Amino acid sequence: MKIQNAEFITSSTHEKQCPKPDKPEYAFIGRSNVGKSSLVNMLTNRKKLAKISSNPGKTITMNHFIINKEWYLVDLPGYGYAKRSKSERAKWEKMIKQYLLTRTNLLTVFLLIDLRIEPQKIDLEFMEWLATSQIPFVITFTKVDKVGGMAKIDGSVEKYKNTLLENWEEVPPMLVTSSQTSLGKEELLSYIEKTNKVFGL
Repeated sequence: MKIQNAEFITSSTHEKQCPKPDKPEYAFIGRSNVGKSSLVNMLTNRKKLAKISSNPGKTITMNHFIINKEWYLVDLPGYGYAKRSKSERAKWEKMIKQYLLTRTNLLTVFLLIDLRIEPQKIDLEFMEWLATSQIPFVITFTKVDKVGGMAKIDGSVEKYKNTLLENWEEVPPMLVTSSQTSLGKEELLSYIEKTNKVFGL
């Protein structure tokens, strides 16, 4: 798949404010500062489609983009930002979970994980919630260019898999990506292209 067109549509704070669910939709989510906006910009060949900030927790709304006028990409707020108050975090959690549970056209969640960091409890718990809620997701490793060569990358991925297999019968699908080198771009877009067919595209 080649992305010819990518446009911002709207920002929402409630599922009911989202665009009409008449196109396949893919959500991108992860801990604050995981490189979500950079990945979105890399995938869409746009430098400033998703706003990048040096301050974690910048995205506080659900941001919809329409890609090739055929499918929606949703940039969700980063979670686990310690400087947010408990009430703000609770509000975020309610908004996101309501969206994920009720959005009828959502086909896949791309859960972004910084491959340089050891498996985090907050990520593992969120994966478990997605699985028990029967929401399809793909573990999408980011910043892999900072891990080292492919041998080190493969080793880090294998280590992550082994952590999951302590509690999971089988691991979810996984992709490795780099916003700097565009590694994983074709694989991720190919995944979306194939999944779009489920929606009839």
